[in-house]
Amino acid sequence: MPIKAISVAAAASLMLLTASLSARAQDAPAPDLPPAVDLYSDIDAKAVLDARLIALKTVAGLTPDQEKLWAGLETAIRNAATEALARGKQRAEAAPPSDFVDVLDRIADAEITRGQALKAVAAAARPLVASLSEEQKRRIPAFLGMIDNANGPQPTADLWIFEDEN
Repeated sequence: MPIKAISVAAAASLMLLTASLSARAQDAPAPDLPPAVDLYSDIDAKAVLDARLIALKTVAGLTPDQEKLWAGLETAIRNAATEALARGKQRAEAAPPSDFVDVLDRIADAEITRGQALKAVAAAARPLVASLSEEQKRRIPAFLGMIDNANGPQPTADLWIFEDEN
């Protein structure tokens, strides 16, 4: 048998085998999977946020004088994270977008809202950050989830403050 005929026969056999396996896979019953359960409750979200705030404070290594400036920043972060969680729940319950323009509108609304929350966090952080040493300032951005490029874009969705919104 010529090589070309063998190649054609092999290709045809492979195609039939692939089609047969594909058909069998489609006919196979789906495995019994447990129902999807939302395991991350509001209490869980609060516990994680509490832990992250304690860790952020630890990473910063605040002095007693700096501790006095912490409350405003903590409140702003808590507010931003709580609002992000609410937006995430709202988005999960919303009707699916009707088209890509609806998706763009939703993205724009989310970015505007996150931007406003981030402005509030930045304003609350200014007094504390002004009192930090350069070493303290260097440790905080990576902990927040910021990329190490001051001149590049920083997606707000990468910051753990907003993770419950995603």
